[in-house]
Amino acid sequence: QVQLVESGGGQVQAGGSLRLSCAASGRTFSSLRMDWFRQAPGKEREFVSGITWTGGRYYIDSVKGRFTISRDNAKNTVYLQMNSLKPEDTAVYWCAVRGDSGSYDYWGQGTQVTVSS
Repeated sequence: QVQLVESGGGQVQAGGSLRLSCAASGRTFSSLRMDWFRQAPGKEREFVSGITWTGGRYYIDSVKGRFTISRDNAKNTVYLQMNSLKPEDTAVYWCAVRGDSGSYDYWGQGTQVTVSS
């Protein structure tokens, strides 16, 4: 079992920044790949970024150069630094972890990010 708790969402103007955090517990954090997803109103949930236990990083094209994912294994926390935010980044953001089956079995409660123009 893995428990995930996100924080750091909020409302900013376009061009602003936010940092999301996801604190994990219940399993050895350092061995987990951690991923961020988001869902905008009226759209399907999409993968945003991921970081492997070795530090490999992945991003969707629309956030490359603006978002940075990082992890602090000592704090069991993964971060998503979001800069140069755009209105189209408005969404609920979740962190997620795959279970032993390979499916995303563990999700946080989500945090709202709203970017106004």
